[in-house]
Amino acid sequence: MPELSAGGRHWTVAPGSNLLDALRDGGVAVPYSCRAGSCHACLVRCLRGEPDDAQPEALDAARRENGWRLACQCRVVDDLEVEVFDPLRDGLPANVAEVGWLSPTVLRLRVHPQKPLAYRAGQHLVLWTATGVARPYSLASLPGEDPWLEFHLDCRQPGAFSDAARALRPGDALRLGELRGGALHYDPDWQERPLCLMAAGTGLAPLWGVLREALRQDHRGPIRLIHLAHDAAEHYLAEPLTTLARQHPTVQAELIVPAELPAVLAGFRLVSRQTVALLCGHPDRVETFARRLYLAGLPRNQMLADVFLPRVG
Repeated sequence: MPELSAGGRHWTVAPGSNLLDALRDGGVAVPYSCRAGSCHACLVRCLRGEPDDAQPEALDAARRENGWRLACQCRVVDDLEVEVFDPLRDGLPANVAEVGWLSPTVLRLRVHPQKPLAYRAGQHLVLWTATGVARPYSLASLPGEDPWLEFHLDCRQPGAFSDAARALRPGDALRLGELRGGALHYDPDWQERPLCLMAAGTGLAPLWGVLREALRQDHRGPIRLIHLAHDAAEHYLAEPLTTLARQHPTVQAELIVPAELPAVLAGFRLVSRQTVALLCGHPDRVETFARRLYLAGLPRNQMLADVFLPRVG
């Protein structure tokens, strides 16, 4: 039976045990969210031994070389000693700059890192509270223009981080975990091509950054943005989107609710087969968007998607 060691504890586990489950069963508080290797909240570093990693490509070469692994994607096959990601030791310190409601259920969190953070529009970070609660969120801010890192938190359902965020005040300490690329970005080579941005809920956050990045780089093709919200009150960026569309004739912003979605999708037509589509939101919504775009004639390799996986467990 393999022996697992962490935090000064040692115990045996069944061969092939999921590392995240084994650690938590052994009383080690490892945060997690998606269990799919996407959020990176469950980072651990191997100090001795090597687990069976089902998704080695999820981490960059430098991280892997330093022993980091995603606990949710690993199985214990031999004796293994790990240390859990410690936000106080391994994270970037930051402070809350501003917190406030954009809609009845969307909380805007603006954060000042204590050291400069190089990022691009569309990326995402794991945020840590002072008490060690972690959750990944997409960046809505525009690098080089916004003086803060901005996140849009969906607070419709209870959640450890969103519940804690409601109590945050300016000046409160946070820690920033790993910055991840994500699929969503703006490529200058797209300047002449039509863009189709489709978001559900707070999937709008990274696309808001990407849209402004495209305009900052003088994108010349038409841009169509569709935001699907639970109801009209949840179009939390309606005013800035309307203003942006008024200032840029190439931008079209459509704010819809679920009852309107079938008609909008049925009437969807491609401006050009050179269109690039960026999709973000709940997996079911993203798949609905992608399926309609495919039926309209857009190849799958011209669709970039980031899904917001619900917390598991």
